[in-house]
Amino acid sequence: MLRIAAAGSPMSTPSPGGTVEGIKQAHSLGINALEVEWVQRVPSNLERMEQIRKTSQELDVKLTVHAPYFINLNADDPSKLEASKQRILNALSMAELCGAVSVCVHPAFYLKNTPEEAFESVRTATAEIMSFKDSLFPNTNLAYETMGKRTQFGTLEEVLKISKEFGIYPCVDFAHLHARSNGELNSVDEWDEMLDMYKEYLGDNSLSEMHIHYSGIEYTEKGERRHLPLKDSDANWQDFVQVLKERKVGGVLVCESPVMEQDTLLMIEEYDK
Repeated sequence: MLRIAAAGSPMSTPSPGGTVEGIKQAHSLGINALEVEWVQRVPSNLERMEQIRKTSQELDVKLTVHAPYFINLNADDPSKLEASKQRILNALSMAELCGAVSVCVHPAFYLKNTPEEAFESVRTATAEIMSFKDSLFPNTNLAYETMGKRTQFGTLEEVLKISKEFGIYPCVDFAHLHARSNGELNSVDEWDEMLDMYKEYLGDNSLSEMHIHYSGIEYTEKGERRHLPLKDSDANWQDFVQVLKERKVGGVLVCESPVMEQDTLLMIEEYDK
């Protein structure tokens, strides 16, 4: 089953806002999944995590999390590397407490390293993070995201390769890959090839529980500039939804459109046709 999520509490969430009220509002709109946006910092209120878990379970709203942006597992400064690993562990442990199934992480920048050197840095850091899985996040997935700029670690093959090694699954942002390729990867045949690669790395049943991001996107020859509403972009979003349905892709598709629930509901309507 594929659930189509809003990225954060819907804009129509009544005051005082917040994740609990956002879950309630998403449910009232007919949206049965939500990505909790901890992109600036990870909360630490354990009682609040329990409220989020209870509300999402009662309303059957499936949760994912977006970890803080300030992460680079290829940082050359040891203090920045340690801080990055700690932010990921904080996000994973709090996500476990609030019942989120997967945490999206922007893994790294290449900086002055080759992609191969960056991969080794990310691999070493991932091994340290995953050593805490049983104790801190046994039921929550660490999802490295495909990234939209060519300076960033996060091609589809990179995140699949490292995910296979550690028994996790990535967050495949199809809009980012479209931008990173300067307008390619925007057709049925290309999406099918990408999903075939995903299965080749992670197994025949892997498409049944994916973590996906999608939106319209503005880009240059250097890659991503900003997210756009679906109808203001070149995204062939109706074909994309059709491919996911025909391939029986399951899990959570997060609509990262700047008009939030408007495009989330548009995608849900298209999927349900």
